[in-house]
Amino acid sequence: MTNARKSIWTPANIVTCIRVVLVPIWLFLAEAWGAPPTGSNVAVGAFAVFLGYCLISLTDKLDGYLARSRNEVTTFGKFLDPIADKLAVIVALCYLLECGEIGSWCLLIVVAREFLVSGLRMVVASKGTVIAASNLGKAKTATTMSSICGLLLCMSLPVGPLWSILHVVSWVLLIVAMVLTAWSGVDYFVKSWDSITEEDD
Repeated sequence: MTNARKSIWTPANIVTCIRVVLVPIWLFLAEAWGAPPTGSNVAVGAFAVFLGYCLISLTDKLDGYLARSRNEVTTFGKFLDPIADKLAVIVALCYLLECGEIGSWCLLIVVAREFLVSGLRMVVASKGTVIAASNLGKAKTATTMSSICGLLLCMSLPVGPLWSILHVVSWVLLIVAMVLTAWSGVDYFVKSWDSITEEDD
């Protein structure tokens, strides 16, 4: 039992746990420091909020790399990693919604997709079927985090040509992310169709 407990604390899982802990800390600091810039100056606090979220986003890549390169993919990691990703994305979208940077429809698409996929996973798992994560889901997460980083950076910059270009690029990425979010949800639904329509004996 002791060895089994120790085995979950791989470097990859430790990084994932750190990401989970960092998310509420980041939100607290964002609420405290995220004031918009005044005049032509960069808002130092808001820029630090942007850098903090970039760090959280990069840990998503780091734990996956560590798990694969060290051949330490664990059940605990498979459970916690997607939760950490969802927490990082949904909390950041809530913050951007609170700041008036995005519309509520963005949050609706993300949350509705997660409810759908979580429900489907429980159903197919009860029937002994496992549906592997697709590249659509990975692309969705990467694009969403990139768009959030861009919007957070915009919030630290004074309005000008650079701000305008970055804002447009960030919104294009966000729209692409929402399309991928909906698409990956439909893709998972299609892959699960046989399991959810199969009648129990």
